[in-house]
Amino acid sequence: MLKKNKKGNTDTASSHVLAPVDGKTIVGEQIIIDGTIRGKEDLLIEGSVKGRIEIETHHLTVGPRGQVEAEIQAANVTISGRLVGNVNTTGTVKITKEADFNGEIKAKSISVEDGAYLKAVIEMEREPEKKTVTVVKPEEKSASEPAKEPFAMTGKSSKRN
Repeated sequence: MLKKNKKGNTDTASSHVLAPVDGKTIVGEQIIIDGTIRGKEDLLIEGSVKGRIEIETHHLTVGPRGQVEAEIQAANVTISGRLVGNVNTTGTVKITKEADFNGEIKAKSISVEDGAYLKAVIEMEREPEKKTVTVVKPEEKSASEPAKEPFAMTGKSSKRN
């Protein structure tokens, strides 16, 4: 943001500071990053990124003008620009109609809009099946009821002739 100083001139110093907007960091169109990006907030890429992106508990968005060639680890990913690489999420990958994706996807769910370019190997993860164990309470016995004798089962068959 540009601010006016006391003399009425524009203060450009604050425009050089990268700051999150609405809880997300933005890589602008004129920015080129070559390397690893790690973070603990949502990320929107409209520029160029080559390397690795690790925002494991947050959302990555490759905007319509974004150009990404990277290995990606994020909670959720939305692709609207060009992405070449492998995407590993714990949640959802959304590929919009403007997207151009080439790579591998590992996610719990994937949505692809009509018109998107997609060339991918996809691995869908399943939620582990939850096994339910039923616990049966033994019937309460009253004092007047005689106790039942336990019985044993053996593997031998007893046939009577």
